[in-house]
Amino acid sequence: MFIFMYLPIGVLAFYSFNKSPYSAGWEGFTFNWYQKLFSDDRILSSLKNSLVVGVSAVAISAVLGTLMAVGLARYSFPGKGLYRGVAYLPLIIPDIAIAVATLVFLAAFAVPLSISTIVAAHIVFCIAYIGLVVSSRLTNLDPHLEEAALDLGANPVQAFIQVLLPQLAPAIIAGCLLAFVLSLDDFLIASFTAGSGSNTLPMEIFSRIRTGVKPDINALSVILITASSFIAGIAELIRVRGEQR
Repeated sequence: MFIFMYLPIGVLAFYSFNKSPYSAGWEGFTFNWYQKLFSDDRILSSLKNSLVVGVSAVAISAVLGTLMAVGLARYSFPGKGLYRGVAYLPLIIPDIAIAVATLVFLAAFAVPLSISTIVAAHIVFCIAYIGLVVSSRLTNLDPHLEEAALDLGANPVQAFIQVLLPQLAPAIIAGCLLAFVLSLDDFLIASFTAGSGSNTLPMEIFSRIRTGVKPDINALSVILITASSFIAGIAELIRVRGEQR
């Protein structure tokens, strides 16, 4: 099973060092394709767009997702079950459905497509992922700590910032890193909500492989896979250590 899953990635990495501009045959080892990426203006521009989208969406989602998780865990209100189901619905809805729904919504209100609309679309699923990670951390926390802080004279805001937030910090960071990876790798939602000149990195890769997979795209894919795996690994490490405290 693991060979079936990871062998294609190994082949991809192998041919990213091929001197030949085609993947049909091996002509020698080279780093030229990796060097070429850093002088490619289109690649650098799409990478910048991906980073702007990812950082912006995660920053907004971190605040909203944390507040949502705390509200669902600590308070009772009418329609709580329905709200919980709707809040986490993006986790199970196919990306194509979210992409089409977002595009229809933007068209209905005549909102011009741009990098901002990509950010807005990514916030939808980033909130759900961050909220889910924070919620799992909240289940292991003692709610009496906040009550003790209130009894000692702290107001609800102080109890949240000084008592609850430090305990949630590992989960928030892990959720943000996970959401950033998902945003960085997203193609479907971004392609439906992007305006002219706002291509993200996955969109740029897709536009180039239409004429065939070249070694520079292999190299770019290897870098993207490595970076995503590294960030996801850090997120999982932070989450596990946070739960062990």
